[in-house]
Amino acid sequence: MDPVRVEKLQALATLGIDPFPVEPFSVNTTAATILRYYPQQKLDFKAVRLAGRLWRKRLMGKASFAVLRDESGDIQLYFQRDTFADNPEWYDIVFKKLLDLGDYIGVEGFVFTTKTGEITVHVQRFRLLAKCLHSLPIEKETETKKYAAFTDPELRYRMRYVDLIVHPSVREIFRKRAQIIQAIRDYFLAHGYLEVETPILQPIYGGAFARPFTTYHNALNMPLYLRISNELYLKRLIVGGFTGVFEFSKDFRNEGIDRYHNPEFTQVELYVAFQDYYWMMEFVEGLMERVAQQVIGRLEIEYEGQVINLAPPYRRIRYYEALAQAVGTEVRTLSEEDLKTLLLQRNIPLPEPPYERIHLIERLFDKLVEPTLIQPTFVLDYPLELSPLARRHRKDPELVERFELFMAGKELANAYSELNDPLDQRRRLEAQAALRAAGGTEAMPLDEDFLRALEYGLPPTAGLGLGIDRLTMLLCNAHSIQEVLLFPLLRPE
Repeated sequence: MDPVRVEKLQALATLGIDPFPVEPFSVNTTAATILRYYPQQKLDFKAVRLAGRLWRKRLMGKASFAVLRDESGDIQLYFQRDTFADNPEWYDIVFKKLLDLGDYIGVEGFVFTTKTGEITVHVQRFRLLAKCLHSLPIEKETETKKYAAFTDPELRYRMRYVDLIVHPSVREIFRKRAQIIQAIRDYFLAHGYLEVETPILQPIYGGAFARPFTTYHNALNMPLYLRISNELYLKRLIVGGFTGVFEFSKDFRNEGIDRYHNPEFTQVELYVAFQDYYWMMEFVEGLMERVAQQVIGRLEIEYEGQVINLAPPYRRIRYYEALAQAVGTEVRTLSEEDLKTLLLQRNIPLPEPPYERIHLIERLFDKLVEPTLIQPTFVLDYPLELSPLARRHRKDPELVERFELFMAGKELANAYSELNDPLDQRRRLEAQAALRAAGGTEAMPLDEDFLRALEYGLPPTAGLGLGIDRLTMLLCNAHSIQEVLLFPLLRPE
C-alpha cells in the first residue's frame, strides 16, 4: 500500500467521508453512451449519473479537468469551484487533495462540449465509492522521470486485476472470448443440439492421452480424477437417445505450461448421431465462418503477421500424404530404426520412453508438418494406433476416420467418426491398458461402464472437440494462451 494514500484515509474520515461506503450509487449512462449519442440527442444528457475510476487530474485553480474511466471507456470531467460554493471543501480538499488516480467515484451532472470540441461532463455532485491504496502503473512522464506502463507478462498475469484496470485492450479480449463462446452456442442450438453438463470429478478418466490430476473423496473412500475430457460421458448420452449434445467443459491435464498449454483449459465437445467425419468437416467450416463474422465481422484475420482466410472450403490432406511431402519420402512403411535416423538427422529429440514406433511417426508430424499449416487445413485419416476412440477407416483398416483442423501452425479442433463397435473398442482399450502397465503414463485406462454403454448400441456418430482458448488466441491475435485466460496458473510468488 502507498503510505501517502493511507494517510488520506484518515483525512477523509476526519471530514466524515467513508472511503469504502456501503450505500449503492445508481448510474443511468456510460462514457461510451455519452460520446456516441450526445451530439444527436443533447437533451437526453441534462442529468447523468456515471461511475468509474478517476483516471487523470488536471488542476487549474478554480476549475479543473479530470478523466473518468468506466467499463465502456474514458470521458472528460469538468469540476468548477463555484459549483460547490455551499461546501467548498469538496472541491478544495476532497477533489484536489484527497482523491487519487484509481479511486472509484460516482458523479452527477450534465454534458456539454468544451471550446476545444471535447464532450465533457460538468460535475455538480460526486461521491467517493472506493479508495485505491496503490499507485497505478500508468505510463506517464514528469520533468524528471518517465514511468513505464504495466508491461511485464508475469506481473500482468499474476495481477490480472491491475492488467484489466490499466489496459482496456485486455478487457476487450475477454469480451471477445465471451462472444466466441456465445456464437458457438448459438450455432449449435440453431441446429437443434442440446447443451448438457457432465461430471468434472470422475472415478475413471478418459477421452484423451494425458496425465490426470488426482484427488480423494473421503466419504466414498475412493480416488477421483479431474476430467481430461468429457468425451466418454457425451457418447453415453447418444447411446441414451439424444441426437446431438454439446458441452463447454473445463478440462484438466497434468502437463507442462507453454504458450499453447495450460493445465486448466476450455474446450467444447459436440456429438451428433447418424453422421460421420466428412459431415463434421463441412459443419466445422460453417461454424468457423459464423463465429468469425459474428465476433469480428470479417473472414480475413491477421495472426502474428500472417493473414489467414477463414472462408470455406478448407484444404484437405491425408496424414501420411502431408508427412511424405514434409519428409521427402513415404514414412508409413519405414522401420523403427529408419524413423529414428530421420528424427536425428533433423535434430528432433526422440520421445520419452516407453514409446512405440508410431510415436516416432507422430513426432515427425508434430515437428515437420504442423508448423507449415498456416491456412485452415483439415488433416485426415490418422494412424489407428494414435486414435483408440475413432472408427476404423472404411477403406483402410490401418487408419481411422479422424481429422484435425490446423490454423497458424497449431491444432484447433479434433474430430472422429466415432468408434461404435464395442468389441473393437474393448480390444483397443485393453491395448492401452497394457501400455499403461508398461509405464505409459498418458495411456487411457479401461472403462468398463463405457464399454457396457457401447454394448447397448451407439449409432453412427460424429464427434468434435474444439479448443476455445486457441480459437480466442487466433481471433484476438494473442501470442500466448496466458493472454486469453483471466487467471492462468503460475508458480507461487
